[in-house]
Amino acid sequence: MLPIVTIVGRPNVGKSTLFNRLTKKRNALVDDIPGVTRDRLYATIEWDGRNFVLVDTGGFDPSHRGEISDKVKKQVEMAIEEADLIILLFDGRAGPVLDDGELFMLLRRSEKRVLYAVNKIDGPEHEHLSMEFYSLGMEKVFSISSSHGYGISSLMEQLIRDLPVIEQLPEEEGRIKIAIVGRPNVGKSSLINRIIGSDRLVVSELPGTTRDSVDISFEKGGKSYLLIDTAGIRRRGRVKGKIEKFSIIKALKAINRCHISVILLDAFAGVYDQDLRICGYALESGCGMVIAFNKWDLVKNNPSSIRPLEDSIDRQLGFVSFVPKINISALYGERVKKLFTLIDTVWTQYNSHFPTPAINRALENIVKKHPPPLIGGRRLKLFYATQISIHPPTFIIFVNRPDDINLSYKRYLVNQFREQFGLNLIPIKVFFRER
Repeated sequence: MLPIVTIVGRPNVGKSTLFNRLTKKRNALVDDIPGVTRDRLYATIEWDGRNFVLVDTGGFDPSHRGEISDKVKKQVEMAIEEADLIILLFDGRAGPVLDDGELFMLLRRSEKRVLYAVNKIDGPEHEHLSMEFYSLGMEKVFSISSSHGYGISSLMEQLIRDLPVIEQLPEEEGRIKIAIVGRPNVGKSSLINRIIGSDRLVVSELPGTTRDSVDISFEKGGKSYLLIDTAGIRRRGRVKGKIEKFSIIKALKAINRCHISVILLDAFAGVYDQDLRICGYALESGCGMVIAFNKWDLVKNNPSSIRPLEDSIDRQLGFVSFVPKINISALYGERVKKLFTLIDTVWTQYNSHFPTPAINRALENIVKKHPPPLIGGRRLKLFYATQISIHPPTFIIFVNRPDDINLSYKRYLVNQFREQFGLNLIPIKVFFRER
């Protein structure tokens, strides 16, 4: 569970510049989310030992209609609802304007923790420009320059102090945590109802660890599961335009907590960009994955629909080709039992631990099969390896020059480790360290 920090403000106040400054600063270690951060919307950050998700939003600009339009109001309200801490950014050169006041009042009514920052203050000689914003009613403003870095340290020191600690309820050992995630209207609620509606399941509801989810504890086939329900994601018809990106935040919360994410796609509608973003984040987080194509009952008897779906899977989901995929119908219960068979198989691999001697025998065979390349006339040496953790299985290989291992050989080693140890359905992590 990571706290969420959202940057809001009018257009052109420097939100994206601040986002880039915080995610690329030297003392901020950035974990990019594939398919999402290319749009500069989300990034997972470690700053001074604290981790959080940073979110960039669209500009608050109701002036074209003279009042807050439904679209913009929903966008800002969603950003406020999902955030654990908010940075409200102002334009120091423009001074306070009417839209700043409206946004300030909206945040004040939310009772969320807000840090107020006046941007485009390039140095101490411009500090006086930020004084005007006290007229809006806040107790403290931070004078910063997103472009030049002025004042960023003070802002971040306060942010880290105010960053909430997300409380997580204690969970029973041995329980497999499964998150059901996906776009709006793909059938998450139907699948959850189908799972917990079975007479064989012993179900008890636990208080949600997030504001809009319910954790469902149940047993099936002698195994204990914790189902993380993300049914709070808004339906597309109710959430338009850029605001739909906030549905990913709910997916982030669930994926950060689970062992295995069941990523639900709509087989009838096909593969959307947002599906790829959610798959990309799940892959980056290292959780186990199962991709389930729901509403198969609408597709299976229509060959003209099956072929385009297969083509889009091959073309768009190639980066998660190892992830097991299944066609289901949550409405009719078709292949839902097989879904749990897949989940159990993924869990077995995800929970695997191997003895160090076996790992080193495998490493020796891998290197004999394809020795590391020559770098500067010298060959890299891979001395030994060990597994340091599970969930997912994570290995460290000790080498003489870790910085010289190129991407293709890293990929080869990862693929060979997965093949040697039968980890063909899960992501694994391999790190390199100098002996």
